[in-house]
Amino acid sequence: MEFRTKLPRQSHDPKIGYDSRVLLLGSCFVENIGNKLDHYKFPSLLNPFGILFHPVAISDFLEKVKSDSVFTEENVFFHNERWHSFRAHSALSSPSRGTLLRELNAAVKKTHSFLREATHVIITPGTAWGYRYKQSGEVVANCHKLPQVNFNKELLEVQEPLRQAVELVRAVNPGVAVIFTVSPVRHLRDGFIENQQSKAKLISAVHEVIASGENLHYFPSYEIMMDELRDYRFYAEDMLHPAPVAIDYIWERFAESWMTQETMGVLKKIETIQKGL
Repeated sequence: MEFRTKLPRQSHDPKIGYDSRVLLLGSCFVENIGNKLDHYKFPSLLNPFGILFHPVAISDFLEKVKSDSVFTEENVFFHNERWHSFRAHSALSSPSRGTLLRELNAAVKKTHSFLREATHVIITPGTAWGYRYKQSGEVVANCHKLPQVNFNKELLEVQEPLRQAVELVRAVNPGVAVIFTVSPVRHLRDGFIENQQSKAKLISAVHEVIASGENLHYFPSYEIMMDELRDYRFYAEDMLHPAPVAIDYIWERFAESWMTQETMGVLKKIETIQKGL
């Protein structure tokens, strides 16, 4: 007797192998997949601007990459003894303005170079809720702990930013495969109902974008977490993020869908070496 519902197994092409180059952008969940790719020594580049939760932030980053934009002093600000950019995660923030600008510009150039040779781009939005900075009207990637009064919180339209993200990727590399997956991490600070609104908008928008083009794919990490792993034992202590065992399971499902048997054999050998180390 089967005591859980399981999503049908799917196989996708083009496969990811050790001759592939994978760019990963998006929420904290894409970091889990990126860390797995790094663990198994795949050529990959993970979130050069740090975690980007919203499709607008992802699209904005890709616009900078496509145009090979240069960040200047006007693009950063000082708050709480550190320099920040509204375009990037606080992981890039620095006590030195010069250091921040160098890291931002280096990340843009590195991503542009990597994307030109990439075979796959994985995009994982986490929320449709965005924060608009009142002073400029821009939707920010990160609020950097500025007072809430400086922002308007909005449930934004996300299909157009996701479509633009694909166009920007293809402008640099027309043949790359784009894999969308919606983060299964629940954003309950937005509220229980608001989180469901957000995920529903993301899922609907992603499928609309995929239906409109070729070599666009969907990996159901959200559905696997909600249906196959719905028990709370698969969540971390905060009851919001997937536990390590859930991350391992979703990774295994991802590998089944996107990797050949030959590549899976190499994974097992690398895992043995990693455990030995």
